[in-house]
Amino acid sequence: MLYVDVILPLPLDGTFTYSVPDTLAPKVKPGMRLVVPLGKSKTYTAIALTLPYAKTDEQTRANGKAITFKPIITVPDTKPVLLPHQLKLWLWMADYYLSPLGDIFKAALPSGLKEEDGYRPRTETYVTLGQPYRSEQALQVAFAMLKRSAKATALLKSYLALSHWQSLQGTTPRDPIAEITREELINESNATLFAIQSLLKRNILTTYQKEVGRLNDGNGKSTEPSTRLSEAQQDAYNNILMQFLSKDVVLLHGVTSSGKTEIYIHLIEKALAEHKQVLYLLPEIALTVQITERLKRVFGNRLGIYHSRYSDAERVEIWQKQLSGHPYDVILGARSAVFLPFQNLGLVIIDEEHETSFKQQEPSPRYHARSVAIMMARQFGAKTLLGTATPCMESFYNAQKGKYGYVKLTQRYKGLELPLIEVADIKDLYRRKMMQGPFSPVLLGAVKKALANGEQAILFQNRRGFAPMVECHDCGWVPKCPNCDVSLTLHKNMNQLVCHYCGFVYRVPDRCPNCGCEDMRSRGFGTEKIEDEVQRLLPEARIARMDLDTTRTKNAYERIIHNFASGKTNLLIGTQMVSKGLDFGKVSVVGILNADSMLNYPDFRAYEHAYMMMAQVSGRAGRRGHRGMVVLQTKHPELPVIREVVNNDYETFYQALLTERRDFHYPPFCHLIYVFLKHRNEHIVETASTEMGTRLRAYFANRVLGPDKPAVARVKTLSIRKIVLKLEIGIDMKRVRQCLRMVQQDMLKDRLYGALQIYYDVDPL
Repeated sequence: MLYVDVILPLPLDGTFTYSVPDTLAPKVKPGMRLVVPLGKSKTYTAIALTLPYAKTDEQTRANGKAITFKPIITVPDTKPVLLPHQLKLWLWMADYYLSPLGDIFKAALPSGLKEEDGYRPRTETYVTLGQPYRSEQALQVAFAMLKRSAKATALLKSYLALSHWQSLQGTTPRDPIAEITREELINESNATLFAIQSLLKRNILTTYQKEVGRLNDGNGKSTEPSTRLSEAQQDAYNNILMQFLSKDVVLLHGVTSSGKTEIYIHLIEKALAEHKQVLYLLPEIALTVQITERLKRVFGNRLGIYHSRYSDAERVEIWQKQLSGHPYDVILGARSAVFLPFQNLGLVIIDEEHETSFKQQEPSPRYHARSVAIMMARQFGAKTLLGTATPCMESFYNAQKGKYGYVKLTQRYKGLELPLIEVADIKDLYRRKMMQGPFSPVLLGAVKKALANGEQAILFQNRRGFAPMVECHDCGWVPKCPNCDVSLTLHKNMNQLVCHYCGFVYRVPDRCPNCGCEDMRSRGFGTEKIEDEVQRLLPEARIARMDLDTTRTKNAYERIIHNFASGKTNLLIGTQMVSKGLDFGKVSVVGILNADSMLNYPDFRAYEHAYMMMAQVSGRAGRRGHRGMVVLQTKHPELPVIREVVNNDYETFYQALLTERRDFHYPPFCHLIYVFLKHRNEHIVETASTEMGTRLRAYFANRVLGPDKPAVARVKTLSIRKIVLKLEIGIDMKRVRQCLRMVQQDMLKDRLYGALQIYYDVDPL
């Protein structure tokens, strides 16, 4: 009897072993999908991890009794859906991120590949001339039959013209016959489905089904060559190639609007000339809209797009295309694109490498696409380029220490100056009653002037909804989520209070349920409120809002960005989506409405993220023509981080932060692992976290901090506790992971903790 180890799409550690019937054994290979039973009645589509292998008698017995291995049911494919390097990457991710293999399976594969019959190829109905009528003489007979029906006659004539069957000479057409879909025939002839049916009944026309792809390859070829690099860009390009000779990873530190994308295009062209594939990662789906247009012009249908806003069927087709003999040479995508099958990867470009969006938070696996992409590139012997204007601390540290190559680009494209950043002290302005809603006089004046001159403006507020909370003016009652430890956010457009963690919805009360007061007031402001205030103060503005609420549909990003780029709208209000690499030529003013909301956050990375966000959103101004202007509103203009943003002084910011990180043992001077425990009963999770903290200290001593409550201690009715592990650089991480798994297994053996959830966040953000 032969056996095979498989991965199931379930949140379970390790693999499962099944027996392989002799008839199916030749079909089973690593990476193949297998339909297997589990439990009494369920079946799952699993992934084979091994070739069929034999077991010894000892391996098939436990405690003197024979082990029953269920047989696999069927092998639905003729070829593997996973390549060997993908399986190797999955195993590395499961080990490094302390994640069940099944969770990686669920995250990596499109849903259509997880079910035996989950994917259906797209088909279309085509029309062709019936076999008996494929001659000049037979067609004359057909027209004679239809002489009483003018519509049927016109339809047939229209079909013959479209398909070129009218060029018949005897039984041979002079021109190649074109395939015509039923929909195309209806549209071109203005006929009805009834008219087509009448020809089908007479067998003059027949129909057939044909599989068509969902992928839009456009017109196929590139339409224009890449732009010639400027002197500064050419120097950076040459330096990158020099660095690649000795380093596998290179950091390109280029100021905003320095033309990094054009350098990427030239590197891609070089990789393609060497017959290599390229992976181009972006942090936000919104960015793919602009970059796609730019890359399509150069690479045509050699470019494939992959992200979560594509339908499952489209993602399956891209996956299958990458497995075929004619894959896309360049893949542009968000973090999930790291899971695609590549056959000959030569270059990985990670644009805006500092972005937190590359880190998966929920659900498991909590991987960082940057780290996974670097590891995948290493498997192929490929090179990785990290590009950004504001490097993350770890990347810059690695570059300074010589682990990564480093290339700096300090000039904006065509010698443009960096925007002028003006700081507005809103605490003083509020005191002097000079604020108009959330806007300082200097910001409002700059926006008015820009719009009057036919230019555009961007307003950045990193909070969606109308207001973060609603409060009773008399008793101070605040509506809170019953499932989570958070206040409900007011969405005025929907007249609802919404929890941004679990989605709970509560109707806005007319009066306070606690004291009956009718004076319910909103506190703070989100993007919705900003939009209302702008409409009131600047009625001439053509406003667009880009946040999670306005970009839920598939084409929402494209519509908002296209309208702003074409000038249909001239004022864009948004959350962090507007800060990431978007390129608009007419934006002359950027307003950062409340910098303090980013700074005053209980996280050791708060200043790092705030600096990056402010510097990036500032870089959206003045990308063409004259110098742009940024108005940074804050209650604490004296903070060093504000001064460093104004001066674009990343090195000073980095050195100050590095000292702090070293003193308090944070990355890049140590590894961080967060251990989370969840349970519906707060007492149980409190007891469990205390016990687990004690067990971990037996192995890691004072490297263990906590347990403690996180900032939000209850989400979706589950109480949460958090333990922090600070592990010095050089510690045996393999041994660390073994200890963590051992402690977790011992904990879950206790019946009291049967429903306890324990999971890890490795290298958290």
